[in-house]
Amino acid sequence: MKELKVDPIKNGTVIDHIPAGRVQRVLAILKPRSTDIVMMGMNFSSRAMKKKDIIKIEGRELTQNEVNSIALIAPHAKVSIIREYQVAQKSRVEIPNCIEGLVVCPNPKCITNAEPMVTIFNHNESEGRELTCQYCERVFTADEMIHI
Repeated sequence: MKELKVDPIKNGTVIDHIPAGRVQRVLAILKPRSTDIVMMGMNFSSRAMKKKDIIKIEGRELTQNEVNSIALIAPHAKVSIIREYQVAQKSRVEIPNCIEGLVVCPNPKCITNAEPMVTIFNHNESEGRELTCQYCERVFTADEMIHI
């Protein structure tokens, strides 16, 4: 018998298949307001991942920038838009080819850390989760990125 461990939401967003232990990093991206209703679950059993985290946010649909940022932390996450208790849209996150203004370059000598400018990172799917800073041309893993 299937047991429901988290209450359903009427309208909002569900982020599922977050790797176990990364839910708080995803919450840092979402920056929930004090009035937001947020349900967070950690270390749920998963056939595909063994353990996973999950977030439900009542009354809020994510922006594309938020989804792109989540892809850096949880590359296999699934985002579901819920309307009237039904899944209206479900998609897998993907790291975009170009990421602008979402993360800070970890290279302290990069010009973007000294001048007021938008960071730009390029992603090549064949490189996995590695990103290249367009300015200093250094390559970093997604785990090294500092989200704005």
